[in-house]
Amino acid sequence: MLPEPLFHNLSPINPGIVILEYARAISRMQHVGEQGHMALLGHSLAAYISVLDRERLRKLTTRILSDTTLWLCRLFRYENGSAYFHEDDRDGLVKVCRLVINARYEEYASEGYSVLGSRQPVIYQSASGRPGLGQHLCSQLGLPLSSLCTVPCNTIFGSQHQMDIALLDKLIKEDIEARKLPLLLVANAGTPGAGHTDKLARLKDLCDQYSMWLHVEGVNLATLALGQVTSAIMAASRSDSMTLTPGQWLGLPAVTAVTLYRHEDPALSLAAGLTSSQPVAKLRALPLWLSLQYLGHSGIVQKIRHSTALTQQLLPKLKTLASIKTLVEDELSSPVVLFRFSQEISSASSGGSVEGHCAGEKEVLDAFNRWLGEQLLQLVPTSGVDVVELEDEGTCVRFSPLLTAEVLGTQEENIVDIMEKLSELVSVMCSTMCLRQDFREESHRHSPSLSYVQQLSWPGLGAVRYEPRAEGMDESRRKQEMQKINSELLKKLQDLETDIIFSTGPEFGTEEDCIFVGMVTEDVDVSELVDTLASLGRDIEESGRLLDNMTEVVRKGILEAELQLQKANEEKLMEEGALRQLPLVGSVLNWFSPSQSSIKGRTFNLAAGSLDSTETTYSTKAQPGRPSLQDSSTSLRKQPGQRLFRRSGAGSDSFSETSSIGPAEETTRDTSAIPSESINPPASHPVVEEDPHTASVVVPGYIQETGQVQLEDGGASEERVPDGQEVEQSGE
Repeated sequence: MLPEPLFHNLSPINPGIVILEYARAISRMQHVGEQGHMALLGHSLAAYISVLDRERLRKLTTRILSDTTLWLCRLFRYENGSAYFHEDDRDGLVKVCRLVINARYEEYASEGYSVLGSRQPVIYQSASGRPGLGQHLCSQLGLPLSSLCTVPCNTIFGSQHQMDIALLDKLIKEDIEARKLPLLLVANAGTPGAGHTDKLARLKDLCDQYSMWLHVEGVNLATLALGQVTSAIMAASRSDSMTLTPGQWLGLPAVTAVTLYRHEDPALSLAAGLTSSQPVAKLRALPLWLSLQYLGHSGIVQKIRHSTALTQQLLPKLKTLASIKTLVEDELSSPVVLFRFSQEISSASSGGSVEGHCAGEKEVLDAFNRWLGEQLLQLVPTSGVDVVELEDEGTCVRFSPLLTAEVLGTQEENIVDIMEKLSELVSVMCSTMCLRQDFREESHRHSPSLSYVQQLSWPGLGAVRYEPRAEGMDESRRKQEMQKINSELLKKLQDLETDIIFSTGPEFGTEEDCIFVGMVTEDVDVSELVDTLASLGRDIEESGRLLDNMTEVVRKGILEAELQLQKANEEKLMEEGALRQLPLVGSVLNWFSPSQSSIKGRTFNLAAGSLDSTETTYSTKAQPGRPSLQDSSTSLRKQPGQRLFRRSGAGSDSFSETSSIGPAEETTRDTSAIPSESINPPASHPVVEEDPHTASVVVPGYIQETGQVQLEDGGASEERVPDGQEVEQSGE
């Protein structure tokens, strides 16, 4: 029972809401097969089994642990091994290091870390290993970072991702001469980035020579379960320990990692934490035990074989694409496919000079490959591809079905989908790469209105910025004007009927107030695209200046109108006399002797910026000479059968017609025309507004939709006349 005060504070839970939320969670869950449900069931059973009496619990957990260990050792060809089950896949290596320290330093159990001062232990790892693994080991073991030695990979001969064995031998000898103790070597059977395997056989011989412990980890260890295993991977079975992640390989959720090791002293294993005397700790093997029982040996092998077969199906297809470069060393058995879009930028321009364009070529290709990986994952979610950053090759796309196939349900037909989408994406990237230099030159041609922005990390045609004319403007005002124009320009471009993507660029980009143009197809007319950018920017700039000028004209006109109204009132007073201005007396006098005023009204012409007489309006009963309003913005219309920004007669069969727009019409501007959207509709009462840029005053009450303002005689009152109606002047 909950405590009484706490119970009152709890609100009742609607069971329907709980069921609905559970259904939503199920719909968002990853693909979980029957073996996955069996693993989840194991966690529940472990909780129930833990309440058994101690003797029965000990017998049951010992049987589960021994059976699981025996099956894993037979399955992955690791004879006479012991198993340690752990949640964190790095925890097994930490425990193994403690085991080796206890074994190599006999007084460590009694003296502790003080015995390490005589001979500092050294842990060796590959430069292609897991990032942060060595630092984690040192922090967990209480060792200084000087105890960690990172071995470079081959730089001249051999693979760029395999440990340099000759250099490792040299480093070990130097440490021995410095009275250090070579303790342990961490090797890779499938590097985290490229999936390459170190020369494990030679590394094992080197470790035996210097009495070092060899630990192996990597995704390629899964292939040990297959019938045919390469000699490079088979050498992992000779290692002193290795860490397996069967949950990833078999699609088992919430299943622990396993570290298999060989050591004859159970006391040292217990001291290192590799074994436990607590029966409940042994229940961590139960979910994996149930899953292995359910799948059987044939089921496990079939799933691993299915994942490796997917890579063998994709690899030859990738070789048929001219602009795709594969980076797989052991092509016959590698479970990881690494590829990269590669095209020479120096020969990419369709016209014009490309001198100096190769600068930053690698960064541009990295940006394109990053975009390629993101698009592939979005278009084919079941592919499970991801983007990796390699030191030498740069950004690459990785397909590792051993880590994703069982979770995502990747099948052979998904390989066909990958190739179809990849062909379309490569075609678009090649077209964009070819037109980048043309876009740059066309942008320079429109200087200083357009400035080309060098953004190598942008996967697209390029970036430009419209530069307003800075005549008489300070720097802050100029930046504000540039931000306003480019923001409005981006909105207009995004409203165009085209497949080209215009955006503000990367989320964490350094350039501001720029227009970033995305991927395009080969039929895009770059010259017309840049002309449209410059034309739209110029129209926006001139529209803003016209509005500012019109605001100043209206302000001056209102001041002049106020003076003329005041003068007209004075003339009316002199003409009619003071008695007629009194409310009661004036009404009586006007009744007996109506006054005929000779003073007429005034009309304010916005186009001319002048006050005119309304005598013509009263005589002709019509408004004289109204200027027609025109929209100053450029109107982009498609010609029949032609799309925006596309060359006439050019066809495109590329990426979903990505990009292109048709010819832009030249904008004709009448200097007397006023943008209709810049005139606000009048309010019921005059409201005075001040423009922050021009410090002008706009009185919407005086402005008519016709572009003119009627100023009537009559004291302090003015009446707004609707469009098309005449104004009758009263004698009052």
